[in-house]
Amino acid sequence: MARTSRRTKNKVSESGFRKQAQKAARQERAIQRKVDRLDLRRGKPDEKQSAMQAGARRYPAPELPAQHLFKPGCEADLYLAPMYKAPFYRGSEKLRNMVAIVTGADSGIGRAVAVLFAREGADVALAYLNEDEDAEETKRAVENEGRRCILLPGDVADPAYCRSAVKKTLDAFGRLDILVNNAAF
Repeated sequence: MARTSRRTKNKVSESGFRKQAQKAARQERAIQRKVDRLDLRRGKPDEKQSAMQAGARRYPAPELPAQHLFKPGCEADLYLAPMYKAPFYRGSEKLRNMVAIVTGADSGIGRAVAVLFAREGADVALAYLNEDEDAEETKRAVENEGRRCILLPGDVADPAYCRSAVKKTLDAFGRLDILVNNAAF
């Protein structure tokens, strides 16, 4: 029986995690299509019946284009990108030299958390499904804050991927202090 090197095994498992992530993304898109069809059948809720939002203040904004992304979506496909940089927030080194794993860190809340954790002094491991372009943007934003960042594509529903993500984080940074469970599905 041929021996497989540790490096080959790691590449095989990384490839396997990517394949599992692609499968999970297809399944999640199928679920989202079902939800969208149900929403269309039900029609739009009457605004008078919807929940009141605290601080119902109108912000001046130009007319925004209608946009819809099927989940899991790629933020890079949006015409107008969400704001996540918080340019007026100054970090105070509350997380200085700590290390965080943030799941769902390629976009949205996960991206904002990763960037602001970096601003507070943390190095960040970005766990995400398969939105590589979005994850690269998040990585650039973390590194622009002067911190280190690694990308961990895969499906957090798979325990083997989760163990691998923790091991890769420990290998890269030597420690792990914070876990943000933000993955949506």
